[in-house]
Amino acid sequence: MASLLSRLFRPSSSSRMGLTSDGGGGSSAGTSLAASSFPEGSQRATIAAGCFWGVEHMFRQTFGGKGGLLDARVGYIGGDKSNPSYQAVCGGRTGHAEALQVVYDPGTVSYRQLLEFFYRMHDPTTKNRQGPDAGSQYRSAIFYHDDDQERVARSVTEKVQTEWFPKAKIVTVILPAGQWWDAEAYHQLYLDRNPSGYECPSQYALPTLCAFAAPLVRSHARD
Repeated sequence: MASLLSRLFRPSSSSRMGLTSDGGGGSSAGTSLAASSFPEGSQRATIAAGCFWGVEHMFRQTFGGKGGLLDARVGYIGGDKSNPSYQAVCGGRTGHAEALQVVYDPGTVSYRQLLEFFYRMHDPTTKNRQGPDAGSQYRSAIFYHDDDQERVARSVTEKVQTEWFPKAKIVTVILPAGQWWDAEAYHQLYLDRNPSGYECPSQYALPTLCAFAAPLVRSHARD
């Protein structure tokens, strides 16, 4: 397992871009989620659950293919600096969280189901930490894109607190999605390209999770 120090000092890439809060615009090379072509009616979801390598990998494994996931990118959100670098974010100098932004088909998987999986695949009770990864960049967060997403996020969080974590307080923050910045190119699909790369031990796929995706899609109810 790679050390946190080695993660911090991996070489960076210059292939990056940003997204505004409404999903528009940006700069630099590459193709943003907003600029890509997706079916009419597709929606975005943005969450943070610790090291973004594992978050992206688990969402792709669970919802890829016919599971409703159309695309996913890792990046930075919730900070106060423009065009942040990985080193700056990991150093706690920008206020950003390592995050995942997905485009999904709400006719196949609902926002509620994505958030329920989000709460199952990490520890939402540790503030600014997931396993050995400590710092505000590893905070648990849901960044909603409209009023409906905020309503669902608060509803799911209340249910999870009551039914799944009755003895531990959930510290996940629920905030409007602001400026999004794609992470450097080498972070995208990182664990697909580096199967032996670092995986946070707090991001776990228990046997119950392996069977979670199929019934999750079958029991889909629109929100």
